[in-house]
Amino acid sequence: MSFNHSKVTLPIDSNNDIEHFFSKSDHSSYLITKFSSYLRQGFLCDAVFICNNEQIKQRISAHRLIVSILSDDFRNLFENHMQTEIILHDTDADAFEKIILYAYEGHLEIDSNNVIKILTIAYKFHITEIIEACCNFIKKRVQPSNCVGLYRLVLDHNLVDLIQIIWHYILDNFSIIIENNREFLELSSDEMKRILASDDVNVESEEKIYEALLSWLDYDSNRYSDHLVELFSLIRLPLIKRKYLTDHIDTNEKFEKKIACQMLILEAMRYHLAPEKRLAMKSIRTKPRKATLGALYCFGGIVSARNQQTIEKYDFLNDSWHIDSHWNSRRSQFACIRLDRKLYVCGGQDGIKVLNTTEIYDFQAKNWTMGPSMLTNRYDLSIGSIDGLLYTIGGHDGRVILNTVERFDPTTSAWAYVASMINARFTLGVAVLENRIYAVGGEDNSRSLREAEFFEPHTNRWSQCASMLKCRAGVAVISCNEFLYAIGGYEFSTINKNVTRYNDGERYDPRCNQWTLITSYSRPKCGLGIVVADNKLYIAGGFDGKSSNEMEKYDTETNQWEKCSPLVVKRVGACLIHLPNSIHESFNLPVLPQENKNHSNIPLQMNRPILF
Repeated sequence: MSFNHSKVTLPIDSNNDIEHFFSKSDHSSYLITKFSSYLRQGFLCDAVFICNNEQIKQRISAHRLIVSILSDDFRNLFENHMQTEIILHDTDADAFEKIILYAYEGHLEIDSNNVIKILTIAYKFHITEIIEACCNFIKKRVQPSNCVGLYRLVLDHNLVDLIQIIWHYILDNFSIIIENNREFLELSSDEMKRILASDDVNVESEEKIYEALLSWLDYDSNRYSDHLVELFSLIRLPLIKRKYLTDHIDTNEKFEKKIACQMLILEAMRYHLAPEKRLAMKSIRTKPRKATLGALYCFGGIVSARNQQTIEKYDFLNDSWHIDSHWNSRRSQFACIRLDRKLYVCGGQDGIKVLNTTEIYDFQAKNWTMGPSMLTNRYDLSIGSIDGLLYTIGGHDGRVILNTVERFDPTTSAWAYVASMINARFTLGVAVLENRIYAVGGEDNSRSLREAEFFEPHTNRWSQCASMLKCRAGVAVISCNEFLYAIGGYEFSTINKNVTRYNDGERYDPRCNQWTLITSYSRPKCGLGIVVADNKLYIAGGFDGKSSNEMEKYDTETNQWEKCSPLVVKRVGACLIHLPNSIHESFNLPVLPQENKNHSNIPLQMNRPILF
């Protein structure tokens, strides 16, 4: 008699009535192994891909369920093709087989020989992780010597992500490419047009752009007749040095018979010969490319002791700040200015005493020297230059607010007093416009000032001009084109003790002796660093109740502010300078010289609230 297994029951444990779960720890790897085994054996395969490439057909079997995991494109392909065989035109069989194996095993061998083929298929079927892996592989191997060839390759295969990546690499490394890689001569006319029109192409000077165009034209003589005028118009000739224009471009016989080229050369000559008309001549050809702008440097200011000695450099091309070097000076609230190939740092305070010392950095010799000391100790002073002479203006000597002005002559290395300002002031702003030195805003013994005055060296006289619309101490002042700008600052009075900071600015027109408000920037701040580059005002750092590292730029044409990348270090009252390419590569600040102990230094006595 047979045994009826269906009637067998197990006793139930009422105290421990919990189901028992069984799990196999290596089940996932077991499945992968089995599926891969079935693939190699051709067992239960329900799809056959026929790769048709260059008249070579190769059959690759697979399981629809597994391959559909790769992307929705495969899933849709299987839903629309119920037949077993699927023909893939222009598809490399070896590369496709590797992708199929990846679906089973989760790893893919990428090398220099197969990466483009694999990437092409991955794009075709939108396999995201393989696209990313191939792009990363190629990005790590792009070099100046192969980037143009790679660009042509990815362009031919319409590999969108890599087209942009390699194109930006070409722009970023163009100065190296044109020196060492003749492949750039094979760029198409449209590609050369894009490069010549770009603000982002990385070259040290416009002369290099011109020389690159000349080499490209010489590579194929037909290019002169077909593309010369169009491409030549993209060279920013007014930004090329006058001597180079006359010696190398104006004398080039290839341009003599092209009236359009001659007109462009004439425009550039007028730009050099009539600087007073440059504003009216403004065009894309007078706009510097980002890389030719040089660099901004920021140092000093009131910051934490740990960070005070850092010097930061701003890269226009990448909109980024980084720590460039260090110096050992602890001075803050000083004045600094670049005159030709030297940087002058004057006065300030070191937390203990007010300084009258002057330090000079020589960009050519790449070293610091101690210059002659000023006649008066000053902090929160300002500085300007006319006709190669420096003027240190106002400030505080630790006891009283100053209206005195000193002039330094680099040829005699001597300081001398000139006429004093009408108003004693410190935390003022100073700028030079039309051979006048303007002193704007600041603070006296009792309040912030709105008064402005100007100094004319040939008469040795200060004169009052229109006052600003607002009282502004700790104000950033600079000239740009035909106007004076006063940005930010604070208003303070010893009577009501209130402090109001501003996030707007004013523009002064000397022709009508009038100030007008300009649009506001992000937040009310005083103690800003300010500089002009490419006819834009850059402000950095400052104090809005706490130290700031923000930077913004103001377009004087559109009256609009735009955020830039912030400083690495938060700073108040920092020195912000612009150095052209011919200078900034040599700006490496070594250890500063020790101060001469014989110099007069007055103990610092702060007799007012710390406002910034």
